Amino acid sequence: MLDEKDKLLIAALRRNARESLVGLARVVGLSRSATQERMRRLEREGVIRGYTVELSGEHEPAVRAMIAVAFAPGFQCRHVLPSFSGLPEIVASHSLTGSIDLLLSVACESNAALDRVRNAVASTKGVATATTHVVLASAGARGGTF
Repeated sequence: MLDEKDKLLIAALRRNARESLVGLARVVGLSRSATQERMRRLEREGVIRGYTVELSGEHEPAVRAMIAVAFAPGFQCRHVLPSFSGLPEIVASHSLTGSIDLLLSVACESNAALDRVRNAVASTKGVATATTHVVLASAGARGGTF
């Protein structure tokens, strides 16, 4: 169960995962050592699983896409997802309800790389269909616009 200090700490880390311990402690209202121990506890308990990097536009992958996957009868995520572990271009996967079973977020350096990833996904045992949707623009919770 997360208390208010945990929630404040997580919100501050979401804004800037590289914030100094002193800065985080200031936001949370605890000492530096108490904040560090709280972070270690949240990591140990699996609440915080890792930290991430956001790239500036000039370093973003050239091609982003979503691959909508429908499974063959009898197959589920647990059967198919391990096959994708060797594809670093797949940056996120989402299990869905409805006619699409799995949505893969892909980031590639070229259309040729996207084609290679798409072919690998489509040829995976248990995948009935793989439909690729190239991302033209993105806007997120941080205020992007089209």
